[in-house]
Amino acid sequence: MKAIVYTKYGPPDVLQLKEVDKPTPKDNEVLIKIHATTVTFGDWQARKADTFIQRIINGLTRPKKTILGFELAGEIESVGREVKLFREGDQVFATIDLGGAYAEYISLPEDGVLAIKPANMTYEEAAAVPFAGLTALRFIREVNIQSGQKVLINGASGNVGTYAVQLAKYFGAEVTGVCSTTKLEMVKSLGADKVVDYTKEDFAKTGQTYDVILDAASKSSFSRCRSSLKQRGIYLATVPTLAIMLQTLWTSMIGSKKVIFGPSPAADSADDLITLRELIEAGKIRSVIDRRYPLEQIAEAHRYVETGHKKGSVVITLEHNNKT
Repeated sequence: MKAIVYTKYGPPDVLQLKEVDKPTPKDNEVLIKIHATTVTFGDWQARKADTFIQRIINGLTRPKKTILGFELAGEIESVGREVKLFREGDQVFATIDLGGAYAEYISLPEDGVLAIKPANMTYEEAAAVPFAGLTALRFIREVNIQSGQKVLINGASGNVGTYAVQLAKYFGAEVTGVCSTTKLEMVKSLGADKVVDYTKEDFAKTGQTYDVILDAASKSSFSRCRSSLKQRGIYLATVPTLAIMLQTLWTSMIGSKKVIFGPSPAADSADDLITLRELIEAGKIRSVIDRRYPLEQIAEAHRYVETGHKKGSVVITLEHNNKT
């Protein structure tokens, strides 16, 4: 089968299209023909490994896991003899902690973060949901957003941000989205009550205060946002840097304003994915897709995502993706 493989850290060109062995599902696994996957912040960070944490996770000098891709949508081609939850032909979507979706096929355990895909979504739309949608859902749940609370989402036009806007609104918050000029209307269309154009205005200097600030863009800091938080307000960080970890520890002991970098992706479950599916099928949330690339152009997709200018998700489609 075809797969995108990288054997060293570096720029997008380290991603190479190769023939690799097609996986054989174990007794408790399903074999999925992948129709679509995505390029996320996590993918290009893992590819570059320009932080020590990334190298601790995936190898100090070279990647131990050589196929990236953390979310997918596809069709179950075969099932192991002990599998009871799925059957051949099921259309599914999933997220994988360790990657592996940049390939034509993947074997996953039936008790993984795997579920029947939304009936009202194409494979491309469904592939954009699990990683970012579950990340946003974890953060929304972590702070137990209540009706009437004021929530600001910095990076509201990114893949996590687009879901966070919709989920925060669904749970009754008054949502302010921060993004650039060309993305204001899109963020409004997702349900944001207010939008701030960061190219013209600094949200941290408007005098407005919020119950929750989610930095989905990973371009702000607690110290910069402290004055924009209400008493007992919470600053949510999506990337667990050393500084954020220290601030989380410090604010847990001192002061009323807190820093949280959220639960681990290991906390995700198939039940959470089913929750997202139900919200999608009810018309409460949707995917936002910026661009689509074929598997063979994945290096170009990485280059684009790394610019930080995309809106929503960048989807990778595979050649055998011939039905929705």
